[in-house]
Amino acid sequence: MSTVPSASRESSDTGDDRLEDIVAAIDERTAAGIAAALSRLVTSGRLPIDARLPTVRTLARELGASPSTVSAAWGALARQGLIESRGRLGTFVLPTHDGRQRYSRMSGEQPANFRLDLSTGTPDPGLLPDLGPALQRIGRRAQVSNYHDEHVLPELQAHVRATWPYPPETVAIVDGALDALDRLVLAMVRFGDHVLVENPTFPAVLDLLDQRGARAVPVAVDEQGPLPGSVADGLALDPTVFVLQPRAQNPTGSSLTATRVRALARVLRGRPVVIIEDDHAGDIATTPDLSLGRHLPEQTVRIRSYSKSHGPDLRIAALAGPAELIDPVSRRRYLGSGWSSRLLQGLLIDLLNDPQAQADIARARTTYGRRREALRTALAARGVRSSAGSGVNLWVEVADEQAALVSLAAAGVRASPGSPFLVEPLATQHLRLTTGHLKDGVAELADQVADAARMQRMTVVHRRPGNGVATTVAR
Repeated sequence: MSTVPSASRESSDTGDDRLEDIVAAIDERTAAGIAAALSRLVTSGRLPIDARLPTVRTLARELGASPSTVSAAWGALARQGLIESRGRLGTFVLPTHDGRQRYSRMSGEQPANFRLDLSTGTPDPGLLPDLGPALQRIGRRAQVSNYHDEHVLPELQAHVRATWPYPPETVAIVDGALDALDRLVLAMVRFGDHVLVENPTFPAVLDLLDQRGARAVPVAVDEQGPLPGSVADGLALDPTVFVLQPRAQNPTGSSLTATRVRALARVLRGRPVVIIEDDHAGDIATTPDLSLGRHLPEQTVRIRSYSKSHGPDLRIAALAGPAELIDPVSRRRYLGSGWSSRLLQGLLIDLLNDPQAQADIARARTTYGRRREALRTALAARGVRSSAGSGVNLWVEVADEQAALVSLAAAGVRASPGSPFLVEPLATQHLRLTTGHLKDGVAELADQVADAARMQRMTVVHRRPGNGVATTVAR
């Protein structure tokens, strides 16, 4: 329960003195364009914390847009934690948490009062290969004392090249998929650039682009990946980069098909845009390892993570593609961390060659698929729509995100809100549920999720006689 602030706390700032700057910043009069412009103003600090925004009707009048369009933009910003409505006082800018407002909403402190946490997106520790035998085998083989030795172990480089979905020109090893994305965005994206991203997508991608001052351009996805027509629309804005997840897309689980790869290649061929493929699921994905690099090798950079398959603490991902795109990243890295631990590289290549570890990962891949499908099937039987892709997550359609989160929390279940994954609002709201740890109790959980999915937010107003203070309860 929350109490609306009293009139005595009202700021003298009406928001109208910021109207001119806000209108000037908006170059696209759609809900997405208005939300994106306000997001840039907030994250850049040009709209400070606690700044009061113009009313919906005032801004709509100045833009020549409908109030419902501006209201939709306000709703998108509120769901992403950038603004909040304070009732009759108006709408105000919230702190942006150092640009980590999306990802931090998913990776912050883990409350201890949930009996079941489906919010993590992480692998089941019980399905990771045993590192003990591999640690004994590698001994001192991977340890070197020369700072100028090869940064990538030859055995690991050979394995990466042999298993890559297309012949890469250059291979680098970095400290995980997110490290690779961070370095690529820093090297390839400039302030003000347009970048094509899937909608929905992994929230950290959006935070990295925000930090760079770039504008994320949404690309619609279905079960086969990004829609070629949506990519074509985005190319009209001359983007510099296109970031996509080729399989087990987080959060939807969608994966590229050969037909979709060919269609996307036709749209992207000859366009000056770098394609970054984030294969974050790697060996636990149940779908084929397909890549646009087979058709467009000169403009495709691919990341393959080994975290979900072999262990997050290995902190290893392979990065491969054209030398002109990879080499600048490696040279800049040499001035900082230098290289990824060759001891850990040696451990990884041992696991990649070990028959028992390979069997463990094959078992994990099958188990993740069975757990995901069990919950998806149970939800479908209860009339709840969810994605049917690969990986460890389900993208579940709900009537109201916040109401569904509260309903599940009351049942002791923690889920991820869908809004941090969005570049712009979708027609329906969603939750992301991680099914990788789900061993039993599927029927009970499906009942709870189905109840939550149908919950509508209701607001009840109680007025105390004489003081004019309103208390709102949302549930």
